[in-house]
Amino acid sequence: MAMRYTLPPIADLPSLPFDTVIDVRSPSEFAIDHLPGAINLPVLSDKERATVGTIYVQDSPFKARKIGAALVARNAARHLERDLMSMNGGWKPLVYCWRGGQRSGSFATVLQQVGWRAEVLEGGYKAYRKLVKQALYDEPFAPKVVLLDGNTGSAKTDILAALAVRGVQVIDLEGLANHRGSLFGARAGGQPAQKAFESALAQVVAGLDPMRPVVVEAESSKIGRLVVPPQLWAAMRVADRVEIKAPLAARARYLAAAYSDIVEDSARLGETLDKLRSYHTGETIEQWHKLADDGKMEALATVLMAEHYDARYAKARGERTKVTALEVLGLDPADIEAAAARIEALLV
Repeated sequence: MAMRYTLPPIADLPSLPFDTVIDVRSPSEFAIDHLPGAINLPVLSDKERATVGTIYVQDSPFKARKIGAALVARNAARHLERDLMSMNGGWKPLVYCWRGGQRSGSFATVLQQVGWRAEVLEGGYKAYRKLVKQALYDEPFAPKVVLLDGNTGSAKTDILAALAVRGVQVIDLEGLANHRGSLFGARAGGQPAQKAFESALAQVVAGLDPMRPVVVEAESSKIGRLVVPPQLWAAMRVADRVEIKAPLAARARYLAAAYSDIVEDSARLGETLDKLRSYHTGETIEQWHKLADDGKMEALATVLMAEHYDARYAKARGERTKVTALEVLGLDPADIEAAAARIEALLV
């Protein structure tokens, strides 16, 4: 029987004493979430897993186990021949499945028979998920949060990146969510699953120094379709803010460049503008379409901010805690770097 390994605290996961972490769950399970750095060597495909489950419920558990064992053996042989043949005798893998049961135990036994020092994760993926839940749902968020605020087009994401380069603690929620946080915010590749988003966020949180402030871009409780976990959201709701105040023209120039992926996709831009019809008259929407059709993207960005986004940002902010206004004249790289330097000084 394979030795069983108990996960350490989440902050220690990057330094597990194994050469490879192997997730033997099906591809769809792996896609939803997995341990950091794990590779997927499924012992049952999605279709095979569904088939075995159906036989277990509708026919016979014994028959399901026989068929499942045959499939696991066949898939394990393929992984040995295709994926693991180059591993030397000292290779040490950690294997896990959903609960640390039959799938991971079977595969680890095969690896041990070869001579590798394979171990099985006690509790499987569920044990890891429990650590993530504790970090984001159960334990209060420890570092002081400072929100980086500002109307649409204020280059908050770029300023956040410049702060990180300076060594300031930051959480890039939009980066982790792969979304820019508005109707126009979708990015190539789509968003991760909620659990995968939380998994990545938990790794960032685990690496923070609780005695130093962390800067987070001001967001709503949802980024695209993903929800900000409750403990971080609670800290964000009462956090002090640094509000970037930039001229409308500078913001329009910034947006036209930053959203070039949408600007270059006329069909997507048109569809997104149509989603605003419930907020504005048909005449207004058609004027915006005309600006898009004419390629007047800075003008379009200007009216979208002036007639739609700025008022909604103001309403969403409501009553706020301490706000420090930071005036900037432009949003070019030098302006962004200067803004980051000023914010860093405020955090001392």
